[in-house]
Amino acid sequence: MPQDNAAWVVEALLFVSEKPLTLEQIKNAVGNFETSEIRRIIEELNAGYEQSNRGIRVIEIAGGFQMITVPWVAPFLKKLYKQRHVEKLTRPALETLAIIAYKQPVTKSEITSLRNVNVDGVVETLLDKDLIRVAGRKKAPGRPRVYATTRQFLEHFGLKSLEDLPKIENFPDMDSMKEITADSEAAAGQNIPPVAAAAEQKGEAQSEPEKTTAAN
Repeated sequence: MPQDNAAWVVEALLFVSEKPLTLEQIKNAVGNFETSEIRRIIEELNAGYEQSNRGIRVIEIAGGFQMITVPWVAPFLKKLYKQRHVEKLTRPALETLAIIAYKQPVTKSEITSLRNVNVDGVVETLLDKDLIRVAGRKKAPGRPRVYATTRQFLEHFGLKSLEDLPKIENFPDMDSMKEITADSEAAAGQNIPPVAAAAEQKGEAQSEPEKTTAAN
């Protein structure tokens, strides 16, 4: 396939996908191109968007690449799609998620001790939304489950990796961590994938792989 045709194909793949595509996924679809060449094609596409001041960009997020709209067009998209429902996380969910993101892998009791409230329901909600996962069991009495964030968490907040989280030492208390997590969700909501718009391990805790589905 000629280089120009490959660029068209890559652009089309990114446009129709509602999830970030890995270089390997794009390579398998395009064929006869190395991942390094696919990356170069994406970089050239992005450079063209920027040079011509287009309303779309391609960003690297959650281990893949996704086409998004630029932040400044968000108000116009909101006017066009007034009825589009965007489900927001509740404050308790954001607070719990902030703790897991920065303290992972972390047990439910450790989360409870930091929030001073029962988190059973919130943890189940975050599991249902695929924002967190059971990462194993802590080598401690009772062998409690430990929780960590998922790739979906990175996608939801527009992060390339956990390294993109603001450094925890920059925040004097847990409330600051909650605020930055809430701000990140709001910012992520401004980058709307074109198809969606058109259609409408840092923790040090010792753990080992989960071997049972029994509830704690």
